[in-house]
Amino acid sequence: MGAINSRGGKIFLDFRYKGNRCREYTKLEDTPANRRRAKQILDRIEAEITLGSFCYAHYFPNSKKAAQFTDWEKRGIKMNGDKDDGSDIPTLAEFAEIWLEEKQVEWRNSHRSTVQTNLKAYVIPAFGEKVISSITKADLLNFRATLAKEPAQKNSPLSPATINKVMTPLRMMLNEAADRYDFNSPWKGIKSLKVPRTDVEPFTIEEVQQILRSVREDFRPYYTVRFFTGMRTGEVDGLLWKYVDFERRQILIRETWVGGEMTTTKTDGSQREIHMSQPVYEALKVQWETTHQHDLVFCSRTGAALSHHNVTKRVWYPLLRHLGLKQRRPYQTRHTAATLWLAAGENPEWIARQMGHTTTEMLFRVYSRYVPNLTRRDGSAFDRLLASEFTQVGSQPDQSPLATLMQETNNV
Repeated sequence: MGAINSRGGKIFLDFRYKGNRCREYTKLEDTPANRRRAKQILDRIEAEITLGSFCYAHYFPNSKKAAQFTDWEKRGIKMNGDKDDGSDIPTLAEFAEIWLEEKQVEWRNSHRSTVQTNLKAYVIPAFGEKVISSITKADLLNFRATLAKEPAQKNSPLSPATINKVMTPLRMMLNEAADRYDFNSPWKGIKSLKVPRTDVEPFTIEEVQQILRSVREDFRPYYTVRFFTGMRTGEVDGLLWKYVDFERRQILIRETWVGGEMTTTKTDGSQREIHMSQPVYEALKVQWETTHQHDLVFCSRTGAALSHHNVTKRVWYPLLRHLGLKQRRPYQTRHTAATLWLAAGENPEWIARQMGHTTTEMLFRVYSRYVPNLTRRDGSAFDRLLASEFTQVGSQPDQSPLATLMQETNNV
């Protein structure tokens, strides 16, 4: 179904012909009378398209599309949407435009921007001009193989995680289009690439102490909060004073600073209350004296949000180099908080809530290997349990409790 629209006060016709979206501009002023006139022309065009008698050059002789269609017809080139059943299925680029508009209400701006960037950089150049129903499984596998050879910013192939991020919106569009236009999606049987587990590199408590002693005084509260709360970068950069409850010693995570704007948290589980340890409580009290007149806890002198790229480049990395510590992303402060909580013997479910995880699964999968090294819990606790529970009256002083238990068991 075509439409009558206007731009710059002039009417243009927006319709589809042989799978191509066509916009033809007129010199008509955008008035009710001219819209009725344009609507009559559009109705006639669509009727002729349905009957197969439409001639593009007859209506728009000076249009570039008219010359293009005429050239294709003379050369016998099959155009997008030329099908025996007369169906009108869009190209991938056209469907992507519709799909993105529909998804806008579901996604955060940062996620939408990422999807649009990947579509523009990789998907549209490869499939944009193809009718979406004509894309085959072989096309998809070949495209993915090409991505694996695509150099990234550092002249290295794209990682499996990045390739999956490119392929995921393509999969979603193909499956949605298959439902709408009644064709079989070519995605069946194609699995996401396996992504190697990223190894975390938390700081030791000694390294944390060293960093907090040496960091610039104006950033000491900032990094104290990062190290001892496990807050994500966007959460700490977007922390507002109204979410700091000194009386209950809680930090309420409700919003986050992403892509230069304040937005909701990543998931519902990310909304949580973080307990203030004594160092965090004292650090926020110090920060209050500096920024309480602004909305943001950590901000510039004018109250503007911090640029985490700028802070990382000018404060974080120079500090690590100065201390002779291995360069690690600031996000490792979050991992550090998790490992220190585990080392202290805190309840895993409580730790998961502090981190914004809905279950303890990720906690144990990502961090558990650090616990023995930090707490010396290498089996000795079990030995102490056996020693306390199975000491038998009358056993030999040089005989272990477990040996006594085994001996008694054998005598039964």
